[in-house]
Amino acid sequence: GILTTEKSFINSRQMQEALKYLKNFLFSFASRTATRDRLNIFATNYDRFIEYACDMAGILVLDRFVGKIEPVFRTNKLDLDYHYNPPGIRGEPRYVEGVIRYTKIHGSLDWRFKNNQIIKTLLPFGADESHPAIPEKPTEHVVIYPNSSKGVETIFYPYSELFRDFSFAISQPNSVVVCYGYGFGDSHVNRILEDMFIIPSTHIVIVAWDSWDETSKSFGAVRERIKNFFERNNPAQFTLLIGSHLADLKVLVENYLPKAAIDRITEREFRYREKTGRMSSSEGNKHHPQKNGG
Repeated sequence: GILTTEKSFINSRQMQEALKYLKNFLFSFASRTATRDRLNIFATNYDRFIEYACDMAGILVLDRFVGKIEPVFRTNKLDLDYHYNPPGIRGEPRYVEGVIRYTKIHGSLDWRFKNNQIIKTLLPFGADESHPAIPEKPTEHVVIYPNSSKGVETIFYPYSELFRDFSFAISQPNSVVVCYGYGFGDSHVNRILEDMFIIPSTHIVIVAWDSWDETSKSFGAVRERIKNFFERNNPAQFTLLIGSHLADLKVLVENYLPKAAIDRITEREFRYREKTGRMSSSEGNKHHPQKNGG
């Protein structure tokens, strides 16, 4: 199951190297200047690899859950964020770097139904199957779409809220959606993506492995689904990176993705202080502004 996959990753000899590339992959998108909107990540998987990598990288995650001991899913989306006050500068809060908005549109392994609410349990990454946070009858409590053991009301909640977040986030002028590892097998997701193309300035980048399968003597169903999706829409709004030589995570990080961006406001502040002599030479080499009066 999913927990077995998570545990195998932790126990793998290549775990540290794989985690390094996953963190760098996330940083390529999450690290951006303060004038830009936050990165939105929408995951269709139930596992917690993204959450685990964010924790290891120190990336802060914003989602619909509120609370610490037993976070509760909120129907009303709270547009919260992280800000800080630069040393010596009052009344000019700035965005904290390395913050993402994260939505798991199909639910998650650690979400549970409890007392007519959805909570996030403290289930460790790669936990044993006997962990007390795992219910005796997972199909009756775990929030995974679609949950056939529940009624119509449960099937629509919370997925209607999650898909609405997805639709709102991408259907904005100049939005760019990067699809990595998505096989275009979810008709609901595909419809929302196609609706985005109504806005001419939107764009989609599809990164897909698409390797040849010797057993079936074909590239598989994913290539055909991507091909059909591409042909139904405006080619000018597409960028396709297809093939193992492009979609490999290590290759992407080392050769194609940009390095973490520098906050240009902080950079300009550093240059100004350097010119006006408010920074000592030793601190100037470290690129850290000096705090006056401290």
